[in-house]
Amino acid sequence: MLRGTVHALVGENGAGKSTLMKILYGMQRPDEGTITLDGEKADLHTPADAIRLGIGMVHQHFMLADNLTVLENIVLGAEGLHGIGGKARAKIIAISDAYGLGVRPDLLVEDLGVADRQRVEILKVLYRGARTLILDEPTAVLVPQEVEALFANLRELKSEGLTVIFISHKLGEVLSVADAITVIRRGTTVGDADPKSVTVKQLAELMVGSELPSPETRESTVTTEVLLKVEGLTLSDVGLEPLSESSALIVEEVEARDARLLLDNISLTIHKGEILGIAGVEGNGQSELVEAIMGMRIPDAGVITLDGADITLAPTRKRREDGIGYIPEDRHRHGLLLEGTLWENRILGHVTEKPNSRGALLDLTAARRDTERIVKEYDVRTPGIEVTAASLSGGNQQKLIVGREMSHLPKLLIAAHPTRGVDVGAQAQIWDQIRQARREGLAVLLISADLDELIGLSDTLRVMYRGRLVADADPATVTPEELGSAMTGAASGHLERTDAGGEDR
Repeated sequence: MLRGTVHALVGENGAGKSTLMKILYGMQRPDEGTITLDGEKADLHTPADAIRLGIGMVHQHFMLADNLTVLENIVLGAEGLHGIGGKARAKIIAISDAYGLGVRPDLLVEDLGVADRQRVEILKVLYRGARTLILDEPTAVLVPQEVEALFANLRELKSEGLTVIFISHKLGEVLSVADAITVIRRGTTVGDADPKSVTVKQLAELMVGSELPSPETRESTVTTEVLLKVEGLTLSDVGLEPLSESSALIVEEVEARDARLLLDNISLTIHKGEILGIAGVEGNGQSELVEAIMGMRIPDAGVITLDGADITLAPTRKRREDGIGYIPEDRHRHGLLLEGTLWENRILGHVTEKPNSRGALLDLTAARRDTERIVKEYDVRTPGIEVTAASLSGGNQQKLIVGREMSHLPKLLIAAHPTRGVDVGAQAQIWDQIRQARREGLAVLLISADLDELIGLSDTLRVMYRGRLVADADPATVTPEELGSAMTGAASGHLERTDAGGEDR
């Protein structure tokens, strides 16, 4: 691996990418072999050793303390560099401005969207003086415009002599940014590829032995039966009690209390057999919309109806039992008990439902048996169901969650980034499962940062910006560029192509 280059590492879920990176970052000790850095043998016993040698890692799942500010997270453990006050703040702002990260030091991390959290992680590594950066799935949470900005940053880092190890399942992006590519399969290097000559198809076949899957859905299964109806959903960041009847009154109260609207008069309808896709830069209200539908937040105004029943104030458990499946955007925070076994995680969210329970008692034998089925049907790479969820790769964790949610034959599936961090083979499997359930009448609310996935799977597309639904589009005709433009607030209404070449009207 040469200094001042971007070296990509690709491989299917469980191939060993994250394990290799943990070894390079001192989080895990190898059984044998050597690591050489700038011609010298490197003994990496802890992450502190890696940091001292100029190696920094941005993990696929972020290592941030939610209850601390951005500044506090960045300086934590590195107080000796620039202190914890004005000098540290100035350094953070200087690095943020130099690489266009747009980080605000005084915000609480818990108030940041996923994309902003990633930027904090990158800045944290640069703050510690890293010369070799390990980026694990860095574009998984970014829209096309943000990906281009990140790649521009990486090229600038390269020009200053920094080395970037780039792990990704998005093979097109790998080819556009990498100077060299290494492919691993089941813990072994199977080949190197030249990004100037290899194709996406060839790289996919080298990586998983199959062609790159397509999310495209050709047939329509949309019915006239309404499954989910959301009317006038409004949510502020302070919560207004009691629920107001008027949106105008809500706005007045929000302004009076120096608050802001997270959701502003959202209305949408999903029919049985329909996939409604929501596009938007993360942090524009998608998470709050999902949490309101799931009962994790109580709206200030509006009505949520599931299959004809008002569930606006229903508890989350009741919504689950009534047929809502949920694939969360952050599987570690909302989808898994990382120190729990796979069969314990299979029960999560469905404690009162078969096969997990029989009457008032848990049926652990049946839960274990069904976990074995999910592991087999969804190709979850694991030595057994008694291991912890933390021991699985990110993609295999995702497959376990998808298998769990689809096993209860939901009426409505809320799928937030369902294929984030999974390889091309697992992508195809998850898409097929959603398509099959859709043919059988499943309604899906799909939220994704992958615009090709949104366009390919959705029957209807809406764009969310600053807590409002600002545009809609026909998936059969809209392009990722047009969708991306609306996501930044540059277009609204119905997105159509002009005769002159495809700009938004």
